[in-house]
Amino acid sequence: MSDYFPDGSLILPLLRPDAREFIRSQALTRNMQAGEVIFEPTGTLSHAVFPHSGQISLLAIRDDGRVAEQTAIGPEGMIGLSMILGGGATLSRSVTRIPGIATWIPLATMTEALERFPCLYTALILYGRSLIIQLMESVACNSLGHAPERVARRLLHAHDAVHGDTILITQESLAEALGLRRATVNAACTELSRDGIITYTRGKVIVNDRAGLEARASDAYRRIVASYSWQSQDAFDAHVYKARNRFR
Repeated sequence: MSDYFPDGSLILPLLRPDAREFIRSQALTRNMQAGEVIFEPTGTLSHAVFPHSGQISLLAIRDDGRVAEQTAIGPEGMIGLSMILGGGATLSRSVTRIPGIATWIPLATMTEALERFPCLYTALILYGRSLIIQLMESVACNSLGHAPERVARRLLHAHDAVHGDTILITQESLAEALGLRRATVNAACTELSRDGIITYTRGKVIVNDRAGLEARASDAYRRIVASYSWQSQDAFDAHVYKARNRFR
């Protein structure tokens, strides 16, 4: 456990230094273990969670026990966006899909930071817009894309969430995330492995050819990446400047 911000989050480093310091002083950064439950549905939203590495899945659980992944959040995002919409309850089960590191920020700290630092509000609004695009593109991909394209897109999203080329994820977990049969995921991974794009061993995927994986993925991945183009300092500062001068 630590109170520092490691490299990884694509949101927190964009904030003004005084905003980062205020948040850092009251936050907790720690490891996330695979399978760790972050929030249960209809629970109280006590913290915002910003991954620096790894990935958290938001899961929909049906009455008959079936589970589907609604979305997955890595360093590009955060858990707890509903706080800026006036919501205080969690809407999904949030579970660590890929182990990593994240920062937990108490809800009271986030509320105060949103009041004191407009840059944080701008960041969360921009992230909310990107997340909506990500959700819409994922729906389209799941409806129109073939299974190998969907597997390649999901592996790219996972690759973006880790430091290096090794992704700690099982085929069973990947199948659950995509709503596919494990045999279907196995066939797609076998093809990618045969072509030298990935190396797969039990519980571990190594990306050997990122460009090759991108070529196999649906165009939804490229559209999702484009929606996060604001996550460079220059682009973000331009958004902050525009927001600051909008109502003058």
